[in-house]
Amino acid sequence: MSRLWWHMRQRMMNGIEGDRDRRGDEDRPRDSDRSGDDHVDRLRRQWAVELPDLDTEPMAILGRAFRLSNLVRPSIEATFADFGLDRGEFDVIATLRRSGTPYLMTPTEMYSALMISSGGLTHRLDRLEKAGLIRREKSPRDGRSVLVALSEAGAALAEKAFRTDMASEASFLQPLDGNEREALAALLRKLIAGIENEQARGEDENGG
Repeated sequence: MSRLWWHMRQRMMNGIEGDRDRRGDEDRPRDSDRSGDDHVDRLRRQWAVELPDLDTEPMAILGRAFRLSNLVRPSIEATFADFGLDRGEFDVIATLRRSGTPYLMTPTEMYSALMISSGGLTHRLDRLEKAGLIRREKSPRDGRSVLVALSEAGAALAEKAFRTDMASEASFLQPLDGNEREALAALLRKLIAGIENEQARGEDENGG
């Protein structure tokens, strides 16, 4: 039985080695090349075999940005859930809190800052008002307008949740030293600014 297994194993190994030879030297896996590989490297290597004419460099940056977001999102959402908030509700009270005293904004200012629809904001405000974290007030300048104010409880909760979230997110940065963090932040800032400027030019050209 053991001899039969040995022969079968040899045939399997010979078949694997034959496949590797047919791929060519450039496609053979090398331990030195893979020692620091991540998920995106593996995807790019697969595409390089299937579509060798296609440049997958965007995956090296944007693919990793997308994967990074997916990796840290559950932890961030769990942090806010510990405070009885979802991500959208935290964004509302955090926007009011960082606006400074008297922590008061118009709905238009809020949904512009949050980049959501007015309807989406209304649903969040309803939930937060019911929880006693914000209140709606009539504008002293125009009785027909409404202002959104952060309650004392809301201000305290926003700060506590944000402090906890920053401590949690800092733990994800441990693989990078201070200089690497600054360099990465600068490159991301440059990339995002370039994309935003390009999109703004496109909107201007289209009359948006």
